[in-house]
Amino acid sequence: MDMRTWIEDLEAAGELIRIDKPVDPLTQMGALLYQSREKALFFEKLPHGWRSLGQAPANVRQAAVAFGVTEDELIPHVAAKLGTRIAPVMVDTGPVKDKKFRRGEFDLTQLPVHVAGQRDGGPVIGSGLVVTRDPDTGKRNLSFHRLQIKGPNKSGILLYPRHSWKNYLKYQERNQPMPVAVMIGHHPLYYVAAATTAAYGDDEFEIAGGFLGAPVPLVKCETVDLEVPANAELVLEGHIPPHIREEEGPFSEFQDYYVTGTGKNPIVEYQCMTRRRDAIFKNLQNGSEMEGCVFHKVPMGATIFRRLKDIGGGPNLHNVAILPGVFGVAIQMTQRAYGEAKNLLLAALSSEYQHPKVAIAVDADVDIFNHSELMWALVTRVDPQRDIVVIPGTHNHAMDASLPELGAPGTPLWQRFGSKVLIDATIPPPADAQARAAFERIRPRNPQLRLADFAAEASLPLVRALGPRFFGSKLLG
Repeated sequence: MDMRTWIEDLEAAGELIRIDKPVDPLTQMGALLYQSREKALFFEKLPHGWRSLGQAPANVRQAAVAFGVTEDELIPHVAAKLGTRIAPVMVDTGPVKDKKFRRGEFDLTQLPVHVAGQRDGGPVIGSGLVVTRDPDTGKRNLSFHRLQIKGPNKSGILLYPRHSWKNYLKYQERNQPMPVAVMIGHHPLYYVAAATTAAYGDDEFEIAGGFLGAPVPLVKCETVDLEVPANAELVLEGHIPPHIREEEGPFSEFQDYYVTGTGKNPIVEYQCMTRRRDAIFKNLQNGSEMEGCVFHKVPMGATIFRRLKDIGGGPNLHNVAILPGVFGVAIQMTQRAYGEAKNLLLAALSSEYQHPKVAIAVDADVDIFNHSELMWALVTRVDPQRDIVVIPGTHNHAMDASLPELGAPGTPLWQRFGSKVLIDATIPPPADAQARAAFERIRPRNPQLRLADFAAEASLPLVRALGPRFFGSKLLG
């Protein structure tokens, strides 16, 4: 599977809008992607003959299409897959080797890289998955990094204080440049694998293989000792020189703000580009509830779901949803005993992911994918004094602008030091039937009836536009 099969799947599912008018990536593409929050966009007429896929997956529903499951099934399904590792296989060549260009033969400024927000400092490659290697162990790492175009052969790079940053520090201590390969354009399961917070030294290509159910075919790079998927659309090869920092930003980020990560960051100098003969570019638009959030929501939700299943001998856990901005998590469960929800909430706030600072637990009669339902549970089932707990002095995600910042981007100390909050919006457990009965939700008589069966023919389009309604644990369409 590759990006082309993904485009076919999106179109077959009615999830792809084709744009057949000329579009300027620097001045127009960002606005179109921002408007298309529910559908993927395929741009057919971009400068220099390029085509591009953007806002895909646009939402968790489209991510479910990529995994071949429903939206409700997605997180438990991915959680079950997280433990599966399938090693990649080396192949001699692949479509990504159709065309090869050395320094002076390609120009990054001619790629259809777009400017996402009004205040962005320039065009940024957001869809590039960066491959690096630990110089001591030889272990690969695959991760998302923001790459601001700075010239024909140069970009900036924001190295979060995670695995690629650790690798870079090892090269910098040796006063050596770190080899990198940037792969652009592939099946979304590769992107979900790259966004999975695995242990240092774990190979994300093995995680991708587990998601795909087959080994990832890899080819050797031309100028660096790294491997990339043979079916990628485009690969950039280069080095990050030690000690060099340059100003970057502002940038549009997944939280829907510009501020985080702006400052002096390392740079990448590129010496080679390989690509398919008719390569399709991949644009990624950041912002709340945009594609950049979706790639984090899926592995984060699955990782937390898997972690919670082991708490207290296996709770009655139904589902997990990551909230807008990805700094919050909602847990759908049925408490077996008083206090169990708080145990799960504490676990959710202390997983491998530093993002969540807000966690809320609700019962099975609350649709955690419906923000109105979550707010209803918050205001009707929570006693603030009893059900809300603030945990001070916590290590939080470096990109959370609401919390005090320590250090600066591009330095080892960079982090956010703040607090976290858990909210127990569950109702009494089934064992306390009398107390639980006070929270029985109003349900209509004959909920199996369908409005569409009674509406006038001319009104059916209006009925279809209503969407499903959540009654308890049943979705009625």
